Amino acid sequence: MKKTVIAATVLLASASSSQSADLTLCWAAWDPANALVELSKDFEAESGHNMSFEFVPWPNFADRMLNELNSGGKLCDLMIGDSQWIGGSAEAGHYVKLNDFFDQQGITMDDFIPATVTGYAEWPKGTPNYWALPAFGDVVGWTYRKDWFEMPENQAAFKAEYGRDLDVPTTLAELKDIATFFQGREIDGKTVYGAAIYTERGSEGITMGVTNALYNFGFEYENPNQPYDLDGFVNSAGAVAGLEYYKELYDCCTPPGSSDWYMSESIDAFKSGLVALQMNFAFIWPGVHADPNVGGDRSGYFPNPAGPGGHFAQLGGQGISVVSYSENQDAALEYIQWFAQPEIQKKWWSLGGYSALRAVVEDPSFATSQPYAQTFLDSMAIVKDFWAEPAYASLLLSMQDRVHKFVIAGQGSAQEALDGLVKDWVEVFEDEGKL
Repeated sequence: MKKTVIAATVLLASASSSQSADLTLCWAAWDPANALVELSKDFEAESGHNMSFEFVPWPNFADRMLNELNSGGKLCDLMIGDSQWIGGSAEAGHYVKLNDFFDQQGITMDDFIPATVTGYAEWPKGTPNYWALPAFGDVVGWTYRKDWFEMPENQAAFKAEYGRDLDVPTTLAELKDIATFFQGREIDGKTVYGAAIYTERGSEGITMGVTNALYNFGFEYENPNQPYDLDGFVNSAGAVAGLEYYKELYDCCTPPGSSDWYMSESIDAFKSGLVALQMNFAFIWPGVHADPNVGGDRSGYFPNPAGPGGHFAQLGGQGISVVSYSENQDAALEYIQWFAQPEIQKKWWSLGGYSALRAVVEDPSFATSQPYAQTFLDSMAIVKDFWAEPAYASLLLSMQDRVHKFVIAGQGSAQEALDGLVKDWVEVFEDEGKL
């Protein structure tokens, strides 16, 4: 890392004496983006470049930015694109390959959390070909009303019913028991509900939710020994049980009217005191902790619990890439060099960004730096991700449709839903020439 810091210092010093460039960074519109704006003021001061930002709300982010890339647009110099875009953007030539730049500047992917390198930077997966720098580590986890758990009346009632203490769940079965316990319970004169979970149909929501059950019951995307061999893995007996579990959790334990919820709806439900448990990406935790109604010691955090077939959590997060159509590639690379520095990554964490740099997250002080820091570490150790294939959008649309129809609309059986998904995905890979 010392080499990185020295290289960055030289780079920034030389840039300050050269002509400045205006850079536009494109990302989703959410709290971490606001933190990045604040962080980037340091880059502007050091480099002489001016930063602009194009932030698009999550429901429209993929359509807007993938259209920009596919059209060869020059709006974005830097793109913090979703992890699923890596394959398509690499093969279509949208992103600049960064291997030579990393080598020149002494940036090594060994310095980043391995799961984020695989998830955000590599294509093909498992090869040392890098199209992004890990920028924002994220993962699905859980938030809970710690103050409700600690109420003596709730403790006594739960123990009488379930024979154990009301505490953070370590298994999905325990989580369902807790959600069932709180469903319809009256707390402080208000009827509350068990859990806010992802059910959204239009983009990626229900897929990002249901996988946290599927993975932990034995679902696999493909045969580990034979790529694109799907039958018996996507629709295994364990996968069927996982899908049935998610539907049971939705049916038993969610608030009325929650049939199309994703990140923002879950946040609103939790902050308004509607639910005891909230499934959501880790990016929300700083906002929860600071919230005047549910923040501080009133809330707690825990990783996605284990299931009978494993212990995993759905990876979120993104890498930062240089757009190949940019006319300011040198300045964009300079930003990545600056962003990779350990001191910048430490500040990124302090502002509410989730650093993927091992020097930050493996620092002995990290785990106690925030109430949710240890949960972030534990969660990032168990991540698994959705397809990052160039055809990921077609793969995602099929899963959204099949899963939503079963879980939310109650159409057919879990087995039929996953058998149908195998059929859909086989067709996609046949069209791609991979089967």
